[in-house]
Amino acid sequence: METVPLSSANAPRLIDGKAIAAAVTEDVASRAAALAAKPGLAVVLVGEDPASAVYVRMKSEKAEALGFHSVQHSLPAETSQDELLAVVDALNADPAIHGILVQLPLPAHLDSAAVIAAIDPDKDVDGLSVINAGRLAVGDPNAIVPCTPLGSMTLIGTVHGTDLSGLNAVVIGRSRLVGLPMALLLAKANATVTIAHSRTKDLPGLCQNADILVAAVGRPEMVKGDWIKPGATVIDVGTSRVPDASRKSGQRLVGDVAFAEATHAGAITPVPGGVGPMTIAMLMRNTVEAAERKAR
Repeated sequence: METVPLSSANAPRLIDGKAIAAAVTEDVASRAAALAAKPGLAVVLVGEDPASAVYVRMKSEKAEALGFHSVQHSLPAETSQDELLAVVDALNADPAIHGILVQLPLPAHLDSAAVIAAIDPDKDVDGLSVINAGRLAVGDPNAIVPCTPLGSMTLIGTVHGTDLSGLNAVVIGRSRLVGLPMALLLAKANATVTIAHSRTKDLPGLCQNADILVAAVGRPEMVKGDWIKPGATVIDVGTSRVPDASRKSGQRLVGDVAFAEATHAGAITPVPGGVGPMTIAMLMRNTVEAAERKAR
């Protein structure tokens, strides 16, 4: 994928996640069509959380649009741990399924960590298992990388290319889902990486030295404009709803970065339309890669 030039002062370049995700999924569709057997993606939803239901529907519809064998298991909220694990075991044993995704969060009575651990690591297309985390940490090429960090790295690549030598990167957030794998991917690309969090001293000052700033904390507009180094690339992973009386819904979607204040950034992802579309695109890419490995 070609890189794009950085912006001039007071006009940050918007990194168009929708367009880049479309290019990724076009490649996925071509690779899926070349396989003798369709890539199989199974999505498991427990309960009736509206947001989770929307995400599951989007993932299933995208899989079908790309020519995948798409399976959805919708289980009642009172499903027991043993019942859920039985579904996972059956999917692990199904040769037509190459990727398994259990939609989080699960109802409070279920042990999410145990469920994720039960997924065959080679079918863990969310990249959440301890085994895949370990593979990523040691540089194992068979690691399945969590979708949001993988998508974020793809966005960074459109600005800087794949070699980040000489660049300072700061990741705000240390979650297993985004922050930690993001830091590992940046380090693998030769960036000098700092992981920041709630106990970091002088967080604004630290961010001001970042050539690449990744915000992944889930706190609306926490990162202010004066935290951002002029010309920096800003990847805003956060999504939060805040009150907005001018909207029919009474709310609007914002990221972790005060977008209107980031006029001096070199490049920045908008919210929505930045990292979000990449997450589903990378889920599809992880699934087709799992199917390709199985076919070898």
